[in-house]
Amino acid sequence: MQQASSLFTRLEYRLAARLFHTRWLLPRSKRTQQLTLRLFKHCAEAGHPDALSVYGHMLFHRSASPQDKARGARYVVEAAHAGDLKAQYQVARIYEYGCAQYPRRDEYAVTWYARAAKAGHYLAAERLMQAYREGDLGLAVDPEQAQYWQQLAEDSLAAGAA
Repeated sequence: MQQASSLFTRLEYRLAARLFHTRWLLPRSKRTQQLTLRLFKHCAEAGHPDALSVYGHMLFHRSASPQDKARGARYVVEAAHAGDLKAQYQVARIYEYGCAQYPRRDEYAVTWYARAAKAGHYLAAERLMQAYREGDLGLAVDPEQAQYWQQLAEDSLAAGAA
C-alpha cells in the first residue's frame, strides 16, 4: 500500500506542477489556484521532496501568518536535507537573513551555500564568491577562495544548472 500511496503522491505532484506552470491545462482562476495549493500541500505532507521545496517556498515567501511562514521554512529545510538543490540554496538564504524560527547563523548559511554550489547551483557559488571577495558571512577576505567559487559558478552556468 505504501508503494501505491507513493505513486499517487508522485502523480498528484506532477498535476500540481502542471497546473502551476502552464496556462493551457486549465484557465487561471481562484479555484485552480486553490486546487494547486491543496495538491502541493498534500504532497508536501506526504513527504514528497519537490513538493516540500515548492510548497515550503510558497508558504515562506507568500504567507501572511507567522505560523505558515514557520511551516514553510520547516518544509524547505526538510527538502534541503533530502537533497533538493533549490531548497539547499533557500535554506542558506534563510540562515543568512534569519527568520522567527531560524535566527541568522552565518556559519550555517556558508555551509548550505557550499553544499548547493558544489551540487551545481550557480547562485550559491556566486554568493560565496562575493562573500569571500567582500568578507561577508563572517568569512575573511580570501581572493583564492573567491576565485574557486567564481570558477565553480562559471562551470555551473555553462552546465545549465540552477
